[in-house]
This record gives sequence, C-alpha cells and structure tokens, in this order.
Amino acid sequence: MALVAGTAAYCAPANAQDVFVDEATTVTEFTCDNTTRYFSNWRNNWFIEVEAGINQPFVERGNAKTPGDNVSRHKMTLTYGVGFGRWVSPYIGFRVKALGGALHWDNPMQPDLANGWSRAKHVNLQAEFMWDMFNSLGGVNDNRVFSIIPFAGLGGDATWDFRNAQGGEPAGTNVYNRHNKAKSVAWSLPVSAGLQFRFRLCEYVDFFAEARASFYADTWNNSVHGNSIDANVAVLGGFNFNIGGRNFGTFNQCAYVSQIAALNGQVNDLRAQLLACGEEVAALQAQLPCPEPVQKDCVNAPLMTTVRFTINSDKIMPTEEVNVYNMAEWLKANPEEKVVICGYADKDTGTSEYNMALSEKRANAVADALVNTYGISRDRLTIKYDGSDVQPYSTNDWNRIVIFAAPELP
Repeated sequence: MALVAGTAAYCAPANAQDVFVDEATTVTEFTCDNTTRYFSNWRNNWFIEVEAGINQPFVERGNAKTPGDNVSRHKMTLTYGVGFGRWVSPYIGFRVKALGGALHWDNPMQPDLANGWSRAKHVNLQAEFMWDMFNSLGGVNDNRVFSIIPFAGLGGDATWDFRNAQGGEPAGTNVYNRHNKAKSVAWSLPVSAGLQFRFRLCEYVDFFAEARASFYADTWNNSVHGNSIDANVAVLGGFNFNIGGRNFGTFNQCAYVSQIAALNGQVNDLRAQLLACGEEVAALQAQLPCPEPVQKDCVNAPLMTTVRFTINSDKIMPTEEVNVYNMAEWLKANPEEKVVICGYADKDTGTSEYNMALSEKRANAVADALVNTYGISRDRLTIKYDGSDVQPYSTNDWNRIVIFAAPELP
C-alpha cells in the first residue's frame, strides 16, 4: 500500500501551456493538465482465472513424533481455485477468488499417536485488491510480456470433515459448541496476501504463477493450541482469460489545446481570404460603369466551422456548443441559405461499419441542436456522413468531427 501511495505522488498532474496569436495580434494563453488519463467502458477488462497447486497449513506445534512446525511433503495437499475480476485502470484491479481442497497438519492434541496428524477439507472465498506494479512504476504498456502483481484481500473460510490420520473421529479438537460437542464446521475470516507473476501469451490469455499466504484465528482447524494465528501457504499456477482483451482509452487536455490552436490558425486564414476577396470585388466594381448590381443580402458569411467530439461519442461537448450557436446565428441572418452537415470518425478506432454509424449520429446530433435549440428549419440542413472512409485531417484524433460546408452548386 505504501508503494501504491508513492506511485500516486509520483504521477501527480503536470501543467503545460500553449500560446498562439490571433489575427488581431492578441495573445490567448491556455493552461491544461498534461496528465494522460485512462478510461474504459464498464463492460471491458473483465477476466476469469482457473488454477491449481499445493498448500500446507502451519498451525499447531507438532505431535509426539514431530515436536515442531516444519515443511513436510506429507502435509502438502492439492488445492484448486477459480476467480473473476476486473481491471478498473491499468494500475488497479479487483477479483473474487474461491480456493479449496484438503488439509493435513500435525496435531499436539493426540500425544499418544506417533503419527498424530489430522486432516480436514476447506473452501476459502476472498475479495482481493490487485496492483499492477510494472504499469505503475514503469509506465503503461499494453504489450508488456511479464508483470508482477501484488494482492491483498479479506474473505471467509469453512473447514469441515475433521479426522485423524487413521480416519477416525474426533481429530484432536478442543473447540466445542454449546452442546459440548466438537464443531462439525469451523467458520473463520482470513486475511490473504501474495504475489502473482503474470506471463502474457496473447491478447486474451495469460499464464500466471501465484504465491499466497492466508492468516486465520487459532480456531480455524478446531484446535486451539500454541500460536494465536494459524496460516496456510499455497503455490498455484493457472490461466487468466481476458474477456474482450485489455482496452483502455486515453485522454490528455493538452492534445486538445493544440487542436484549438490549429483551428484558430485556420480561422485566421479564412478571415484573411474573405478580406482579400472583399477588396478585390470592390476594386472590380469601381471599374465598371454599369448600374449598381442587385446583390444578395448575406449577413456575416460564416467560416466553415467544425464541431469536435470525444472518442466513441456523439454528444456535443460544452466547449463546442459555441460553434453550433454561431452557425445558427448565421442561418437566422441569412434565411435563404442552406448548409451541409457532414460527420466523420477516426480510422484507428472501431470498424468501418461502426464508424459509419457513429459519424451519422454525430451529424444528426448537430442537426438536432440547430433545429431543437435554435429553431432552424430542418429542410435547410443536408446530412452527410463518411465514417472513417474519408479522413479530412492527417492527424487521426482530429477526424472525430462534424464539418459545416456550403451546398454544392447544381
């Protein structure tokens, strides 16, 4: 947990600034958070684990033949596990894991038996917090082959079928119920911790080896003797199946500041072009001796502006609503004019069919805002959508966009 806190401090947000100058030579300064943030849909990044291994309990201190705790292959038994969980970010995840199998341990409550060990069966259900240490300390890398994942959790355990080595009952227990009989099932609340070593086989499957220890109250095996804390140590191996793979989107405010600066440069260029065209028209009119022409009243001809969207979204962001407002004001000032609304999607995200539908939703969202919010007649709007088949900009992220354009002349 201390390492997690240190990582959070290490990854504190940094500020960056971007400056550009508009046509009026005024300087606009943007301050942004330069931290790359990760997000995903709640349906993504789930996983299922299956595993098997061995465990050995460390409980009472020996018997008539073996006077102390020791690691013994005779007390090692098979254990099996299954779990499911989700990575809520590239750094943090959670899982629910069930483990179960047989237990063998030395029992000092049977000093008359030279082979005085006992046995039982148990099942353990844990809710565990997981931390991807390599992503936190070494940077997020979706293609990393090897990772170390510390984990810790709390759960419940049921132990039953207590017997001695010869299969008889009782099994050296000294924990009794209200009827002064040995409990048939011992319930406890263990705390678990350990390390998982994960090896990526492909996008959807990982192999892992896991070492874990669970700590119990002394009544875990129905025998209170010696140390007040019992433990069970396990080593397991298994496979992790990633449902849908691991997919996290990214967002960085400063990337959008750069886009705003680029769009402002386009606006300045269009203003300069309009000014040059006006001066040229005025000069040509001054040369003509013909009567004053009847001109079409076109108030404040609009810049062919854009409305940008975030990844996989057709919702107009608050920062983009001003562009919809400006187009609505121009259409109100020029009631005979019409406009084409064309939606796009970036080609690096989603399939061509999905992006075609998404670009249609984006174009309709802008049209609905003009109609429902600003009262523009829908017959003045032409909806087009090119999905990701057409990319107006060479920068991929810029193509999550709706562009206003003048209707083509017949």
